[in-house]
Amino acid sequence: MSIFNQLLKKSSPQQGIVMYYLFAIVVAFLLLNLPFVHKPGVDVDPIDSLFVAVSGVSVTGLSPIDIASTYSTFGQIIIIIILNIGGIGVMAIGTLLWVVLGKHIGIRERQLIMLDNNKDNMSGTVKLIIEIVRTILIIELVGALLLAFYFYRDSHDLNYALMQGVFVSVSATTNGGLDITGKSLMPYANDYFVQTIVMFLIVLGSIGFPVLLETKAYIKNRIPNFRFSLFAKITTVTYFALFIFGFLIILLLEHNHLFKGMSWHKELFYAMFQSSTTRSAGLQTIDVSQFGQATNLIMGLLMFIGSSPSSVGGGIRTTTFAILLLFLLNFNNNNERTAIKVFNREIHGLDIQRSFAVFTMASVLTFIGVIIMLVVENGKMSFLQIFFEVMSAFGTCGLSLGITSNLDDVSKVVIMILMFIGRVGLITFIIMIGGRREPDKYQYPKERIQIG
Repeated sequence: MSIFNQLLKKSSPQQGIVMYYLFAIVVAFLLLNLPFVHKPGVDVDPIDSLFVAVSGVSVTGLSPIDIASTYSTFGQIIIIIILNIGGIGVMAIGTLLWVVLGKHIGIRERQLIMLDNNKDNMSGTVKLIIEIVRTILIIELVGALLLAFYFYRDSHDLNYALMQGVFVSVSATTNGGLDITGKSLMPYANDYFVQTIVMFLIVLGSIGFPVLLETKAYIKNRIPNFRFSLFAKITTVTYFALFIFGFLIILLLEHNHLFKGMSWHKELFYAMFQSSTTRSAGLQTIDVSQFGQATNLIMGLLMFIGSSPSSVGGGIRTTTFAILLLFLLNFNNNNERTAIKVFNREIHGLDIQRSFAVFTMASVLTFIGVIIMLVVENGKMSFLQIFFEVMSAFGTCGLSLGITSNLDDVSKVVIMILMFIGRVGLITFIIMIGGRREPDKYQYPKERIQIG
């Protein structure tokens, strides 16, 4: 720990965040190798254990091994803890421990908390973290109780009902995507109550902590003349627009394919659930490998967009996508400065630049990931299967076309790197690589070049 603290003191805040998440992965890996974590007679390859650790901390859900048949009840509890650490955030959990232990939270720690939660200033960071942790745990508890009660009604096995209820609730709320049924939520494909609860949990986890806290403040009416922030408005509109788009696309493309002959309500819930899960959840009620190529391509792009900032998910995030789209809609070739005006506000130019930087870096990283895996796998898997896996990893989603367990070790490393970057966040990753540059003290003459 002393070496870790020394490295932390010498690092930038962005490097500090990366180090904390790396440390969390190491701890998760060690926890997954404790005695009695695996079922009797089960041996797990170290790289597969590391893969599950990265998947858990990044709350992705991709796994080369079957969780249900590999891990004991104790091991499944360990995975629940790892999912919460990854979903709520390493710095949030660390802050909670500091508060419980009565440790002083200094400027350095507040900087890391601020960065991990996409805040622009340090004021109220500790109070914010405590509020986030409390909110997420309450959501998980309510979800677990509802699901456990429902599972007990069917099975009359209290231990099974409680474990299944807690695991599904945590996996859905953190958008972890892991399951202990061995078949995700496909056993509940006809159970609309379970699907509805899980979809609500997915939305609450991935729509963004600031949106939840603002909604909570609005409902309680604690702030006079309360107004939702521009972030909350853009995030909420974009989130549900993507959900509706995904729902309609899946419904239209699969109506005469996989959904053919199904009842209208079954089609409706299949399409809704698969659309909601592309935000970053990874749970599924139907084998997505049976979807048509066009559907899987669209789902891959939706996973690339991912969830909202300051949430449990990854991807380029909903606000990035919204700003890029609004920029194109507001683009004026005859104007030197394209202003984005929405909800009677104007988006800051720095946020527009960051959105393009995030989109460009994400496109480059996923493109490189696809190329490397195509070379390594050497024709064993199709382009669509690899594209889908890469987008799922980067978006920390966890959906797969069934190739994760058959990946080469090099491909597994590529997927782990993408899951890690997707969870840490591209802004942190970009600044960590490029570093913060001092503003230029001079300017060169401007010159026009031909574009397009």
